[in-house]
Amino acid sequence: MMKGTIDVKKQFGLKVRHYRMIRNISQEELGDITGLHRTYISDVERGQRNLSLENIYALAKALGVRMGSLLDFD
Repeated sequence: MMKGTIDVKKQFGLKVRHYRMIRNISQEELGDITGLHRTYISDVERGQRNLSLENIYALAKALGVRMGSLLDFD
C-alpha cells in the first residue's frame, strides 16, 4: 500500500462492526440474516475479505443502512 492511502478493506470492516454493534447483534446473527457464514463476517470485520457488491448490499440491508454508509471513510 502506498504511503498516505487508506486500507479500504479495514475501513469497511470497521464500519460493518460499528453498525453491527449499534444493532447489538452477534457475528453469527449477522451471518444468519445475510446468508453469509460467521467466519466470513469475522474476516470482513478484520479487513481480510474483498467483498462483492452483492455481499456489500446484503450487509447494508441486514444492518439497516445505505450501502454508501459502509463505504464512507471520511
